[in-house]
Parts: sequence; structure tokens; C-alpha cells
Amino acid sequence: MSALFRLVGVGGVIAYRALFNWTTPSIFVGTLLVGPLFQLFFFAYLGREFGVADDRFYVVGNAVLTASLACVFGGTMAVANERRFGTLGHVLLSPRSRTAIFLGRVLPYAGNGLLIAVSTLTVAALLLDLRIAPTALPGLLLALATASLACGFFGLTLGALGLRFRDVFLISNVAVALLLLFTGVNVPAGDLPAGVRAVGAVLPVTHAADAARRLAGGATLADVLPAIGVELAVGIGYAVLAAGLLTVFEAESRRRASLDTL
Repeated sequence: MSALFRLVGVGGVIAYRALFNWTTPSIFVGTLLVGPLFQLFFFAYLGREFGVADDRFYVVGNAVLTASLACVFGGTMAVANERRFGTLGHVLLSPRSRTAIFLGRVLPYAGNGLLIAVSTLTVAALLLDLRIAPTALPGLLLALATASLACGFFGLTLGALGLRFRDVFLISNVAVALLLLFTGVNVPAGDLPAGVRAVGAVLPVTHAADAARRLAGGATLADVLPAIGVELAVGIGYAVLAAGLLTVFEAESRRRASLDTL
């Protein structure tokens, strides 16, 4: 059991350092910390102008959404960059469980996403004068952590497609756009078409954003635990789907001798 935890924990951190990188720290800060703030401010002021919802709706919803950027792309890189750098074959030749290897890689990205979400929520709340009760903070942290983990497994599912398709990052870009449109972070769910709501219900962020908004509005943790539980179930569903796709596509790639084909 300790070997499994070491494989998941230490292996995930080493893979994070190797596969998720940036040229300078300023690029990391600008892309993952500052960029999401401008998106949040845009929708917050747009909502003020048209009277769609109050600042709490946009600040909290977009703070949850910001976790998706690092988690979805990070989860994709966890698989796709192995193929890109020509090291995928070495990973797949390992006698250890590839499922544990790749699922463990999600954890550092989820931690990264949680850091971004907390930073975005803190700065935006200060600049837009959004008051959040201290008693709501533990529940908000739980909702943000659950959303980050679910987004990480969602990204890993997309990364698994990298064993079969060449341009998986195109799929990731489309997926991030779908999260923006379908999860109700910028448009109240009641105003969305029924089909869009149905798709959003099986995407990460949707239920965590709803829980976080209710917590910021004064609800207790017990009130929102069902929504957080649904978000966790969505994440587990994507983890199972990612494990299945990795297994199937690995076998298919071995049969076609296309593991390192770009």
C-alpha cells in the first residue's frame, strides 16, 4: 500500500515538474493568475450593466471556473506530453499500474487549480468589495478543491484521447470553452436551454459553482454537501472513464504500433 501511495504521490509530483512547465515565472503568473481575473472582471461588469445577476454570482462562479484552466490542460499534458516528448513508450513499459501512474498525476494539477481559484476569489472579493462570512470559508475551500479534482480527471480523460488522436490540445481548448458556456458560471442555469443544462449537469464546475454561490450567500455546509457530492461523483466518473480509455487506447496503439506517432 505504501508503494502505491509513493507511486501516486511522488510519481505525480515528478511528472508535474517534467511535463507542466513555463518559460519564466511571469508567464505562469500572467496566464494562470492575472488572466482569469480579467475574465472575471469582464463578466462581473457586464452583468452589472445588463442587470443579469449580482457581483457574488460572477465572482464566485468564475473563481470556481478558473481552476479548470490549469486542471484541464494539466490533465491533458499528463498524457499527451509523454507522447510529444517521445517518452510514452517508457511509461507504458513500466511494470507498475499505468492507471495509478496517470490518475496520480492529476493531484498536483488539482492543487495548482485550487491555488488559482483561491487566489482569484480572494483578489476579486477584495477589489469588488464582496463580503464573505468567515464561517463559509471551509465549505468554499471544499467546493473549490472538489471542482479542481473533477476538472483534473476531466482533463485526464481528454489526455487519454492523445493516445488515439494527434491534436488533443484542440480538443482541450474546445472543452474549456464548453465549460465557460455550459456550466452556468456566467448565465443563471434557469435561463439556459434545457439541453445545455443537461450537458452542464455532467460537466465539472457546474455543481461546485452552485454550492460555492450558496455558501457565499449564507448557506451552511450541510445545505450544500449534496451539490458537492454530485461534483465529486462527476469527477469520479471521469476518473473511471479516463482509466478505461487509457487501457483501450493503449492496447489499440500497441496493435497499430502508433504509440509515439505524431
